[in-house]
Order: sequence, then structure tokens, then C-alpha cells
Amino acid sequence: MPVDLSDVLVIGVSSRSLFNLEEENEIFEKEGIVGYRQYQLEHENDLLEPGTAFHLVQRLLHLNESAKKRIVEVVVMSRNSPETGVRVMNSVKAHQLDITRMAFSGGEPLSPYIDGFDIDLFLSKDIKDVQYVIDSKECAAAYIYAPPHSFNSDDNRVKIAFDADAVLFSEESEHRYKTEGMDAFHKYEAEHEDDPLKEGPFAKLLIKLSKIQEELPTRIELSPLRIAIVTARNAPSHMRVIKTLRKWGVYVDEAYFLGGISKDKILKAFGAHIFFDDQDAHLKEASLHVPSARVPYTSDSLLNAPHNQAKVVANNVSAKQKAKK
Repeated sequence: MPVDLSDVLVIGVSSRSLFNLEEENEIFEKEGIVGYRQYQLEHENDLLEPGTAFHLVQRLLHLNESAKKRIVEVVVMSRNSPETGVRVMNSVKAHQLDITRMAFSGGEPLSPYIDGFDIDLFLSKDIKDVQYVIDSKECAAAYIYAPPHSFNSDDNRVKIAFDADAVLFSEESEHRYKTEGMDAFHKYEAEHEDDPLKEGPFAKLLIKLSKIQEELPTRIELSPLRIAIVTARNAPSHMRVIKTLRKWGVYVDEAYFLGGISKDKILKAFGAHIFFDDQDAHLKEASLHVPSARVPYTSDSLLNAPHNQAKVVANNVSAKQKAKK
């Protein structure tokens, strides 16, 4: 009988996101599959060091120990062959990660297997795989940045931070801000604060995280799974975010409406095990302090390229000129 994972958070994590395999990747780039295969066979008993997503995965799996039932599953997904993947398997065991499901595609793209494993969140250092998943809308997906220079992983809770627009919510508001300006953005958001924002690429993930909080023995306010929103929004556009989350039935532990203040110090103080944002400008600084990942726009998004943005601005200007006539 098939396993029902509908009430379980399933994370698909690439081996390069879970472990530090950058040296091995350089060998692959320089020497090809033959050199890489030889290196991995010679070092298959050498323990791999944690990668960017390691502490997130470790803390999420620990939630199973206190939950009413198993609420988190992790699938290691790798383009290694089963033979060259032995080192990854050995490292999973040595680090005592409670992971039983793995996918070794032997060089083939991993993205087609997302649906087969019922993945809710896919983390990878392969931007092509991430883009494919984002375009398919099968689940949340993000491109993992390099590990932070220093990160305090002593907190046994798991802390996940999200940007708002174009991550949790649709890109509609972000698009309005970029094409019409800040004043128009705030005016529209204040006038529509009772209208829920449309779901973005990470909305379903947030909703599922909120549901698994209910399976933990503590009151939701004391949950070991803490969720924060860290956004450039500020008053008066902040109320629409709060009211949208209420409509979704989502409890968020913390929210920071920064109004353009840099996010990195806030995220460091929060101690995020992962921070999801859509803009590289925010992630460059944040990734120095906390594990971070970028949520790409869909390939056909108007926010995806400067020439598309210019086209939108031109269209808006033209429309306004016609309206005045």
C-alpha cells in the first residue's frame, strides 16, 4: 500500500546542499566524470562536512522525536551514480541523520523526480533544476547559497525566515512597487488591506509548516518550529500581510517590517536556519550570517529580466497617457 505523505513535510535536498562538496565539484569540472568517480571511490570513507542546508535538515528531523507522529521526511537527491554516492550515504549515517529515502540519478536532472517523491520543498545548488521546479509549480524550490562564514547552530529549535512578496505572496505587489513607485504601492496596499494577497511559490509550504506545528506537543506559541517574516514592507502596507496570514490560518511567530533597512542583522539576531528571498541584493549580505536561498521568478515573469521590466514601465506609461486623452 502506498505511503501517504499528505500530512508530512517532505524536503528534497541535493547532496551539495546538505554537504560541502565544492572541492569535489571542482574536480568534476576540471577532470570530468572519470576523475570525479576515482576521487569519490578513494575517499568514500571520508566524512563529508556540513553544507548550507545541513543544520536545517538536522533540526527538522529532530521534530519527529517529540511529535505525535512522524511529520518530517527528507530525501537526499543527487546526480551521483549509486556507486559514487556511497560517500554521501556513509556521511548521512555518520552524522546520524534519520534519512532513508535517496535518489541517485547518474547524471540526469533531478527535477523530473520531484512529484514521484511528493516533495514540498526542493533545495539545490543547480539553478537549472530549481528553475524547472519553479516553472512547473510542483512545489517550493530555492537555489542554495554558500554556507555563512560563521553560524551558531546550538539552538535546538528550527527557525525559518521568509521574505514576503514574490516568495510567500504573488509578485503582484512587488511588480506594482517596481513599476509605479513606493507611494502607489502603499496607497494600493492600504486600500486593499482586507483583500487577501494571492499565493506565491512558497505559500503552500508555509501553510504545511503551520499544520505540522499542530502535531507538536507544545502550545503553538512555544513551538520548537519558529517561523518569521522578514520583509522590506512597512506601514501602511503591513496590515495586508497580517490579515492574509489570518485568512490562510497560518500562525507566524515573528514578523519584521523593515522599510528598507538591511535584513542581515535582523536575520542574524533571529538565528535563521534558512532564509528565503527572491532578490540577490538582500541575500548577498544575509548569506554571510545565516544559511540562505534564492527563490527564482518563473521564466515568464515580468520581474525576471530588466528588459521585461522596461517593457512593463512603457506599457504603464502608455496606458496612463491614453487614459488622460
